[in-house]
Amino acid sequence: MVQASLKLVLEPIFEADFKPCSYGFRPNRRAQDAIAEIHHFASESINYRWVFETDIKACFDEISHSALMGRLRVRIKDKRICALVKAFLKAGVLTDLGDREETLTGTPQGGILSPLLANIALSALDDHFDRQWQQEMGTKQQRANRRRNGQGNWRLCRYADDLVLMVSGDRRHAEALREEVAAVLAPLGLRLSPEKTRVVHIDEGFTFLGFDIRRQRKRGTQKYYVYTKPSRKATASIRDKAKAMTYRSTLHIDLDALILSLNRSLAGWANYFRHGVSKATFSAVDYFVWGRLMRWIRAKYAGKTGLSLKELRRRFCDQGWRIAHNGVKFTGASSVAVTRYRYRGNTIPTPWTPAASS
Repeated sequence: MVQASLKLVLEPIFEADFKPCSYGFRPNRRAQDAIAEIHHFASESINYRWVFETDIKACFDEISHSALMGRLRVRIKDKRICALVKAFLKAGVLTDLGDREETLTGTPQGGILSPLLANIALSALDDHFDRQWQQEMGTKQQRANRRRNGQGNWRLCRYADDLVLMVSGDRRHAEALREEVAAVLAPLGLRLSPEKTRVVHIDEGFTFLGFDIRRQRKRGTQKYYVYTKPSRKATASIRDKAKAMTYRSTLHIDLDALILSLNRSLAGWANYFRHGVSKATFSAVDYFVWGRLMRWIRAKYAGKTGLSLKELRRRFCDQGWRIAHNGVKFTGASSVAVTRYRYRGNTIPTPWTPAASS
């Protein structure tokens, strides 16, 4: 309760300072906004083709308390508030055995205040690249001059501890950003994850926030477009979840309850990915889950004589091969319409943004 109250006090203050390139754990912002920004910069006619992608290793566990408190004190002059935040950072955690373990670094994961504190620390990265952009790349003329001089231009997009730098230039310009990002993070006690740090061309594609983002030739044309699709890992995760729900160990569940549960899981997953090129993926997932459900029904209702496909269709399908029982129909991921997500740029309001006068 105290942490929630503290967040209500601190969040409006720091939201006034946070830069538009940050999307994670912020009001009125979501992962789709970050994906839309990357899509915007990678597409014609902006053409930021090189991608430096990385992840901050053990971000929530390794943030320096002194560095975080230093950034906090710049905006918060009330020593009681600062002391309360520090007390939360130093409170420690309980282990599985019930022992108290000191927290010398990091913000407690699961704490209501932790995402905001992490954003306060990582805003150092946002501030660095925003300042660099405003001073060196902010105008069309500045960017053109840099290109003529063999220099690159770049923009940061960050979602919590996952970040991407979209680069206009050559591979070497993107590679050079590795040391620059590491230098900004070092005073915060943070470091890049070597296995998750790489430079790729947009034509090779990369995965960010569960989406595969890649520029490809549109079928039947010679034009190239940037496509965002659910990643293989994201698709495998929903398949695995459906598998777990249709194991033989779940045969005691009523069929209508299972269908309802599957519908909810698939629709929830699809709602996250509905703004990508996801229709074919949704259909493939539904086909897989339909097969699992069919085998589950045959295992539950086979009896001694077995259950033929003809009998199964007569008893458990309503329209064609759509599974239905007691009025509950299997709708799957395809019940979620795929729609385009509009890039909102720097126009995303906060709950505290004054309403425009009419």
